[in-house]
Amino acid sequence: MIQHPDDRRPPLSPQLALRVAMIGMFAFAMFAIIFFRLWFLQVLSGTQYLAQAASNTTRDISIPAQRGEILDSKGNVLVDSRSATVVQVAVPDLPRSPGARKGTLRRLSHVLGISTAPGRCVVPQPGHVPDKVVELLDKVDCLIAVQHAKLPYANVTILKDVPQPILLYLSERWREFQGVVTPQVFLRHYPFGTLAAQLLGTIGPIQPTELKQTHFKGVPKDGIVGQSGVEYSYDQYLRGRDGAYRVEVNSLGNFTRPLAQRNPISGNNLKLSIDENLQKAGEAALAQGIGLNQGAGGAFVALNPENGQVLAMGSSPTYDPSIFAQPVIPEAQYNKVFGPGTGVPQDNRAIAGAYPTGSTFKPITALAALESNSWSLGQSYDDTGTFKIGVLTMHNAGGAAFGSLDLVNAIKVSSDIFFYNLGALMNVDKPQGGPLQAWARRFGIGQPTGIDIGGEAPGILPTPAWRVQNNRRELEYEHKHHVPCCTLGIPGPWTNGDNVHLAVGQGDLEASPLQLAVAYSAIENGGRIVRPHVGMEVDGPDGTALQKIDPPPVRHIDINQVYLQAVQQGLREAASSPGGTSAAVFGNFAPPVYGKTGTAQHNNQQDQAWYVCYVPAYKNKPPILVAVTVEQGGFGAVAAAPAARQILSQYFYNNRGPWVAGSSHTL
Repeated sequence: MIQHPDDRRPPLSPQLALRVAMIGMFAFAMFAIIFFRLWFLQVLSGTQYLAQAASNTTRDISIPAQRGEILDSKGNVLVDSRSATVVQVAVPDLPRSPGARKGTLRRLSHVLGISTAPGRCVVPQPGHVPDKVVELLDKVDCLIAVQHAKLPYANVTILKDVPQPILLYLSERWREFQGVVTPQVFLRHYPFGTLAAQLLGTIGPIQPTELKQTHFKGVPKDGIVGQSGVEYSYDQYLRGRDGAYRVEVNSLGNFTRPLAQRNPISGNNLKLSIDENLQKAGEAALAQGIGLNQGAGGAFVALNPENGQVLAMGSSPTYDPSIFAQPVIPEAQYNKVFGPGTGVPQDNRAIAGAYPTGSTFKPITALAALESNSWSLGQSYDDTGTFKIGVLTMHNAGGAAFGSLDLVNAIKVSSDIFFYNLGALMNVDKPQGGPLQAWARRFGIGQPTGIDIGGEAPGILPTPAWRVQNNRRELEYEHKHHVPCCTLGIPGPWTNGDNVHLAVGQGDLEASPLQLAVAYSAIENGGRIVRPHVGMEVDGPDGTALQKIDPPPVRHIDINQVYLQAVQQGLREAASSPGGTSAAVFGNFAPPVYGKTGTAQHNNQQDQAWYVCYVPAYKNKPPILVAVTVEQGGFGAVAAAPAARQILSQYFYNNRGPWVAGSSHTL
């Protein structure tokens, strides 16, 4: 058939054919991409996106687990939890419109009886940015701003312990309060108020920086965790596991029906070695010693020197930990409890207080001198009341002169002159010092004890090497800040005088009451450096014992028993024989007390009072060791020793007994 001339088409040129091919290939490639993308979404990732789609119509609501109780050694409750209903705001669920949001919050303020008057609000800023002061925010807006800035993923608590009529009102009018929820929560309850506050610690919402810590592994981002003390150290046992129930919601986010529920698992209980009555007696005795002797603060520790169990531990000033149960602590209330001039009540001075120890250090000096052959038990020293080192002349307290003394009597009367001499004999200008530093280090001075609660200060054991490093740090501080680092200026190189001061617990030495308690425990038990601990047993919610807590000793010091008995005899005579530094306090005390007073000097303030003592096993009672310190309390026998006696009276006789005035003429 002959094609009509009008139907004829010119043949495709090579250039046009190439263009058609390229367009075809591009179209095919785009089709292939779309095909494979659809295949990926529907086949490979279908399950994942189906779950996400389902989550758009469901919501998981947390069911908080009840935190475990903290008990004393006899099972008395020191901390427990109580159920409470709170009003919270889920910030993402508030109305989107600023006007509607403001209306919801204003209605909520009116229902809860919260003032809507505008005022100042300090909002925390991330990093090192100064906090932002926001004007013209009412209280509910301020609560949301502050809490949401700290924990942007958590609901904001507006009010706790909400009355039932208000809960009914909010539930009946839920459409008017979009984003407002009223869950049941557990609040920490402290039956004895301030008792052992620093030791027990506090809880709070987990912070963003804590989420990555191994200590809090597995905690949800809105979880409540221990923040200090026992609550922090044993958080993994006390915390429990939150539950959740899943509900279906409509497109407006309103509840339609329940779907599933996972029940919470309550936390375990923790039994401490603390004795409630001994703790009360210790805190009362410490407060009395501080009050009668114009002390600024203080601390005490009572422990079993055989196994390191802490029987009581207190610090003053203190606070009521229930203050942290509030959604936000008002600035005025916070400053009243923790602000300037309050003495830093959060600090546990028993473990975080680093002080010169005064004469309580002398038993360590005595053992170091004997073990290093710098002194012998048969030697005597003539205490004339003065000791010269270079151009400096040093004296005993009160200008006393004790005459010829052996080591036992030097401990008994606490002769500074005798121990100045021992310090001079043991001075060695080597980086780590001489036998005095070596033996102090063995007793644990200048290093953490390893107690099972946080916040422990390592203290300072001065050596020639430490002096060099410390001077370098202080010079760097002066150059950086262009101000003098310290009142007395930067000390020079290590001298014999530094060792002389160290021998009587002065100079740059710093130790905590707990460190001294551990050191004296080794004197009582024959050389074991115990690891102090307050945890004794982890129990299930039903009371079943799950885990015993009994850490082994840190190490054992090989002490010549003859030397040890001489030091023990000096401590015994100091507490019982006429002329002993604490005989006026313990001379008529029935169990045999082995104790040492201490009066530590500070620049520009009153002396600090110390007393450390122990009583071996007596009748049916295990041994006990007590260390007490009163800041600016003066003589140890006047301020600290009577407090120790009250603690021992409670331990042995279940009563504190009357306050016993101490001797005031010696260290």
